[in-house]
Amino acid sequence: MKRKLIRIILYVLTGFLLLVIALVIYIQIVAQVQPPVAEDSQIGERRELGMTYYALGNNRFRKSESGLFELYVEGAPFERGVANGRLTKELVQHQEVVFQAQIHRLVPSGFYLGLLRYFVGWFNRDLDESVPEEYKLEILGVSQAASSEFDDIAPKYQRILNYHAAHDIGHALQNMSLVGCTAFGTWGGKSEDSTLIIGRNFDFYVGDEFARDKIVAFYNPAQGHRFMMITWGGMTGVLSGMNQEGLTVTINASKSDIPSGSATPVSLVAREILQYASTIDEAYKIAQKRKMFVSESFLIGSAKDRKAVIIEKSPEETVLYDPGDNFIICTNHFQSKTLGDTPLNREHVKTSASPYRYRRVEELLERDGKNSVAKTASILRNQLGAQDKNIGLGNEKSINQLIAHHAIIFQPEKRLVWVSTAPWQLGRFVCYDLNKVFQDKLGSDREIYEQDMTISPDPFLTSPLFPDFVKFSGYRFPFQPRDDVQPDSLVKWNPDSYLAYLLAGDLAFHKKEYANAAKYYEQGLSKEIANEQERDHIRKNLERCKEKLK
Repeated sequence: MKRKLIRIILYVLTGFLLLVIALVIYIQIVAQVQPPVAEDSQIGERRELGMTYYALGNNRFRKSESGLFELYVEGAPFERGVANGRLTKELVQHQEVVFQAQIHRLVPSGFYLGLLRYFVGWFNRDLDESVPEEYKLEILGVSQAASSEFDDIAPKYQRILNYHAAHDIGHALQNMSLVGCTAFGTWGGKSEDSTLIIGRNFDFYVGDEFARDKIVAFYNPAQGHRFMMITWGGMTGVLSGMNQEGLTVTINASKSDIPSGSATPVSLVAREILQYASTIDEAYKIAQKRKMFVSESFLIGSAKDRKAVIIEKSPEETVLYDPGDNFIICTNHFQSKTLGDTPLNREHVKTSASPYRYRRVEELLERDGKNSVAKTASILRNQLGAQDKNIGLGNEKSINQLIAHHAIIFQPEKRLVWVSTAPWQLGRFVCYDLNKVFQDKLGSDREIYEQDMTISPDPFLTSPLFPDFVKFSGYRFPFQPRDDVQPDSLVKWNPDSYLAYLLAGDLAFHKKEYANAAKYYEQGLSKEIANEQERDHIRKNLERCKEKLK
């Protein structure tokens, strides 16, 4: 009887193992992405014309004294992709190293990394079918500059293509903890000179190293409009940008259901809008025809229409939201009647920091009078809560969460754009005039930003609070080790922040110092907490401390 039971168990285990092997082989087969067919590029290799100035045909790449990299590329999709990759090769390879290192920090287990790899492979099995041929060719060109170090994960083209969906996958997997971006625009009677002004913080964080090397890219494609965007090595999608017609695009994540399969990445929908739309109506038609697997808000500014709107897009619907006023605000919840009244969005409004930030922008726009570019920068840098309450540095309820990859300001009717410099949006905002840049095409190794239109650094950089916050920032994210810090140091560095007390409480709890942990948690509950998930975490751990102390 015992031998029979052992045989049955062995049969079951063998069958399960064969099933797993078959599943792995199947996923590897169906997840293979075939690159598009492209003619050989004839544009040659890059030439070094200066210490940080390179040329490849008519394409140029240089590093500005502001710390920003500047890229100009032109031509057909594959050619400009090859030029982009060869000119920025070191940045393409560095970004992948940093990105992979961050994934290993987030998922240190080799077993779970393997599962994640197969999940992404399965999830993105049809990704290439959802990407326009033009962008597949461009990504193929860029991918030639990728390192061979990660070829065991996937071929270069497949990796770079998949990275374009990283925002969407991260959005889907971390739906409970969205990092909140903020954008707004004013025009007509709300702007000092009546022109359209748009500002946005792109609060996307994959580590300080990932955010270090930002590229201001100027594209002159063979088809469509010339445009600029803020990007990084290997990224051809759009996060924030403006085209020569004075149309702007920025993206803000919204709450989504867990998706079942891939579709067109958000950044590539934004790219298509920027390259091919010159009016709000044209932007809306492009958004309508693309299927996405996460929910997103596209804030569209238009010089021709002299206003801004939001295109709200879920996997099922596309809605144009026009506030019918001369200002607009976009945080991370839908506002239209169609998508704003869904159970998912209503729950998000109740539990997230998004409506708080919305009201804070509204408050500042009302208080500060008619808006200007300088006032827009001031609002983007604002770290306080409602009614100027001190809610701690880095709070997700703040417009400026001291996390931004970049901040950007557009004045579309004048074709002017201001880009923030490090750290976050605290450094100078440097101004580019698109008309001048596309005329010059980075034709010489000189500064191309408008120096007399620079916005000065935030005074916070020279305050005694800044170095303390930098120390605190090294411990505020889940993937950062905290073995070398004491709970009271976290509180000392950021005494008004609920997060400082939450982290201090967690450290004390981990050390089984339950009385200290309870004290920190109780103090944390008296602060302005960003969202209901973190409030629940503090409350539950406080109850656990009390149980341990009985």
